[in-house]
Amino acid sequence: MKSNLASDAEQVGTVMAARSAEAACGVDPCSFCEARPLSVCRAVPEADLALLADAATVVKLGKGEVLVREDDPADSLFNVTAGALKIYKLLPNGRRQVLGFLFTGDFLGVGLRDRYGFTAEGLTPGRLCRFPRRKFMRLLDACPAFERELLCRASSEISAAQEQMLLLGRKTARERIASFLKAVSARTERLGAPADLIHLPMTRTDIADYLGLTTETVSRVFTDLRRQGRIHLAGSGDVRLVDPVGLAAIAGGHDRRA
Repeated sequence: MKSNLASDAEQVGTVMAARSAEAACGVDPCSFCEARPLSVCRAVPEADLALLADAATVVKLGKGEVLVREDDPADSLFNVTAGALKIYKLLPNGRRQVLGFLFTGDFLGVGLRDRYGFTAEGLTPGRLCRFPRRKFMRLLDACPAFERELLCRASSEISAAQEQMLLLGRKTARERIASFLKAVSARTERLGAPADLIHLPMTRTDIADYLGLTTETVSRVFTDLRRQGRIHLAGSGDVRLVDPVGLAAIAGGHDRRA
């Protein structure tokens, strides 16, 4: 069964061609962007969409392709309109810490200083809107509602960072993975897809580096959850949450079964 993310990746070329045709005909492409209801751009009034379109350029990103590298000059911000990315830091000892995963509707770059503090890499073929920093700041001045929406997103990111600290510092491997599946399920539901069927475009190693575990532990816990009837591994990265209530109990520390 195809996931929404996989379908998005397959449609990148089609959507890009459509946007080019709309631009050639003088039609504002932001009016037809399927990601707009999910992103910060939803705060921009219809009357100001031309300003939004003028500030952005469309970027295509391939699977495994790097969008920005850690310590590069942070001269642009990005809005994910299709596909998925991972963001990570390389530690002094050579190990990697995955900071998060970005999906359609996510915004990259809020709170940045002079240089990027992470590397962003495509997990699937994708598409983003790139906002040069200077144009972006002018857009914020012209559209206060856009700025307010960004502040709300920044607040949500702080809450997510606090939750991640709790997850890494206090939860068991089983609780961490159940929490991760629960979070992806909630995100899938916000994208308009069934919450019980999620797509994981990242590898087990990516998940391990995000949750502070080993790849072997992640694989073992997935296998245990499958054997217990909590999840069904459908293949190609698709996971069906057979027992979401049970997974929520595990995530909350209320089910200690090995």
